[in-house]
Formats: sequence, structure tokens, C-alpha cells
Amino acid sequence: MLSIVEKSRLNISRTTEQKKKSLYGQFFTPASIACFMANMFTRTSVDNCRLLDAGAGIGSLSAAFLERYISDDFYFKNVEIDAFEIDQSLLPYLAESLEVYKKHRNIVLNIRENDFIITAANSLCGDLFSKALPAYTHAILNPPYKKIRSNSEHRIALRKAGIETVNLYSAFVALAVALLEKGGQIVAIIPRSFCNGPYYLPFRKFLLDHAAFKHIHLFGSRTRAFKDDDVLQENVIIMMERGAKQEDVIITTSTDSTFSGLKTFEYPFDDIVTPDDINHFIHIPTSQKRKILHLNPFIRYSPKELDIGISTGPVVDFRMKSYLREMPEKGTVPLLYPGHFNGYNINWPKANFKKPNAIVHNKETEKWLYPNGFYCVVRRFSSKEEKRRVTAGVVRSDVFKEYNMLGFENHLNVFHEEKKGLPESLAYGLAGYLNSASVDERFRLFNGHTQVNATDLMTLKYPSRNALISLGEWMLEQGIPTQDEIDNKLRDLE
Repeated sequence: MLSIVEKSRLNISRTTEQKKKSLYGQFFTPASIACFMANMFTRTSVDNCRLLDAGAGIGSLSAAFLERYISDDFYFKNVEIDAFEIDQSLLPYLAESLEVYKKHRNIVLNIRENDFIITAANSLCGDLFSKALPAYTHAILNPPYKKIRSNSEHRIALRKAGIETVNLYSAFVALAVALLEKGGQIVAIIPRSFCNGPYYLPFRKFLLDHAAFKHIHLFGSRTRAFKDDDVLQENVIIMMERGAKQEDVIITTSTDSTFSGLKTFEYPFDDIVTPDDINHFIHIPTSQKRKILHLNPFIRYSPKELDIGISTGPVVDFRMKSYLREMPEKGTVPLLYPGHFNGYNINWPKANFKKPNAIVHNKETEKWLYPNGFYCVVRRFSSKEEKRRVTAGVVRSDVFKEYNMLGFENHLNVFHEEKKGLPESLAYGLAGYLNSASVDERFRLFNGHTQVNATDLMTLKYPSRNALISLGEWMLEQGIPTQDEIDNKLRDLE
């Protein structure tokens, strides 16, 4: 039966306009992923299974779950499925996918055309005019991916249910968790973006307060899990249990949806979510190696404890076009972009550069500029396939000795002291530390996208200020050491 569902999926993926996919946030689940997800559920003593499939699409996930059930791998006596789908054009496919299972007398199938968010939120709020949903024993989801406007009907309904989130996918998952009975299990494939960043903090906290992570699967390629829909978002599959005690977490990895070369590891939960992390960032280790950043007890300080500030470059060029200049001239100061940095070297002004090299210094631009000094800077964007996600450089005051102010463009993160420069050795120590293999490895554990934001850098732990200054002095004496030399030096930090 799954082969028929898969044919429908491929046909719909090819024929559906991208505009409609974006409207609904639709990305249909390949059969291989659906089967993998169905097999992530663990056996329980439940006799009567009540399965929630929210955003059911053409029924790939429900079908995979039922295939496992009819193969006697679940041991349920009965299965009842609530499959929610609001796209009228998909309902015939959904009905066709599930029709074949109606011949099994112990299976009840309910196709619900209701808006899941509104229906679930009303049920959780005890709305007198809405029929309450049951407490589900299982939930399987490939939810839609689309932002929720702050003033939308969905956002208002979610707030009434005590859920604050910014995307349909996190709303669907939070509601599904809330609808589970104690011991109920959920398996969902969602973007990895929820693992870090401030926007998804309420969602992460909701998950951690209500359920325990049991299994996380990570795809090595951003493009291959939903390749038929041209999805570039990096996805993970999570399996959680409502109200369970948090124990060790199984991490599996595969390159793509074929699940070839599947690797399995098990980690203490403290390796997934650091106990003292107020942001509740979710790290996904992919190796049994625990490098120096995990092991060195001296790498434990926050930037605030080091009296170091981290800010996004304040100059947003398209908003300040009238003040930008292709090359420096009288009345301007340097405007620095990521393209001006090559390792620890600065190439400014840069001829034939696609970006301006300077910005006018006047009363209007003064508040967007920094005093000339030594700064550590980190590029905000990289490609997932780059050798390093974190790339740091140093701004030297003597390179710009003719100028009293500097402009930092928005694609740079700037390390500073109260919006002023750092001691030279501290700037180099920070850059050396951030360019280390250990930092890059740690950063990739919780960062599933290609951005390196100031918030991400503020959540990292750093050596002490004296250790960073010592590292910077050593780097300056060495004449900028190699990557291996820096990594080895980190092992001696105290």
C-alpha cells in the first residue's frame, strides 16, 4: 500500500505549484522517512491506540504507522486515527490512502477537515462550543513550515492555550504534545532551527517542561530529505514521551532519506541540553569524541563575566545608501564587510569590490559607528558545507590610523568593550579561540542553520579573560600560528 501512496506523493510534488506549497507550508513525507518515523515508536502496554496525524497530507505517515500495526509489531487491540487536513485538494488522496485499511475491523479512521490549530487550542482551553479532542496515545507529524503573524487568528488561539511560538511547525508539535496522555509518544520531522535562537525559546521550554526526548535523528544533508520539494531547510526527527523521566538520548544520523550508513549513539541528556543554559539550546552530538571544549573545566565563562560585549554590526547598508561611498574620500570612514577579511588579514580599501568601502561620518551616522580600536569580528553567514562555521578575524587600529571611527556592516558580529575597542592581545585571543576546531564542533552541535548570530556567540563558554589575553600574546609572538598549533595550545589553557 505504501508504494501507491508514494506514487501519489511524487505526482503531487511534481505538479503542485511552488506558490501553493508555500501557502500551506506543504512538504510531503517520502515513504522511506515515513517508515523510519513509524518505527521510532517504542512498544508500550497500550491496548487502545489513539493516533493523531495533524497535517496528514496524503496519508503517508498514517499509512506507515498502520503498516507496522497490521504486521503485529505494536500489539494494540484497536487503533483509531484522527487525520487532520485542511487542503481540500488533498482529501481524495488521503481518503484513498487510508481506505484499504478499513477492511481491518480493529481500525477506525477519522478524516477531519478542521483547522488543527484552532480545533486543538479550543479543546485545550475547554471551549464550550467545541467538541473536546481525546487524549492521544501516539502522534506522528510532518507539520507545515510557515511563519505565524503576531496578530493572526492562529497566534491568538495558541496564546489562549498557553503556547507562544512563531511557526506553524512548532505550533503543531506543541499542541500535539499537549494533547497526549501521560506516557503518550510523539514522532515529528521538523526543521532544526528550533534547537537554538531566541524565537524558539518558549517552544523549547514547553517541550522540556512537558515531555522527555528519547530519540533524535539528524540528516547529514540539508537538501536530500525532501529533495522532491526542493527543501533546503535542515531537518531532524524527534521522538518524545509525554510526562516521562528524562534519561539518556539515542542519536542516529544518516546522509539522506535512504538511511544508508545509519549510525547510532547514546548520550547523557546533559550533553543535549546543558543544565545551566537559560536558553535551553538543544545540541545534537554526532560523534562519540568529546573534544577539549567539553572536557576543559577552565572554559566556563560567559562574555558578560569577561566584561565583553557582542553586537551585530549596526550598519544596514540598504537603509543608509545615501551615506555609502565606493571608495574612501574626505569626510568618510572605513565601512567593513566580511569580504574585507581574509583570515587574520584585512584587505581595505578593496578595489573592484561589489560593496562600498566607506561611509560618511556626520551627525546622522555617528550613532552607527564605533571608535577606532582593536576588535574581534565573526562573519554572520556561511554555507553548511564550509570547513568552518565560525570564522573570526581581528580589526587592527593601526591599519586605520588615519580614522577615528569605523563602520561595521550588518553581516559581521563585533566583540567589544562598551562599544569601544579591546586590548590587542584580547582581540587576538578571542579570534584564536573562536577559530579553534573545538569551538566549531561545539557550535555545529546546536546550530542547524548557516547563521552565526550574536546570541549564539553569547551562549558559548569562553576561557578566562587572562587566559584569552595569554593566548593572544602567544599568537602575536608566533606571528599567527597554524590551526593545529592553536588547537594544541587550547589544551594548556587554565
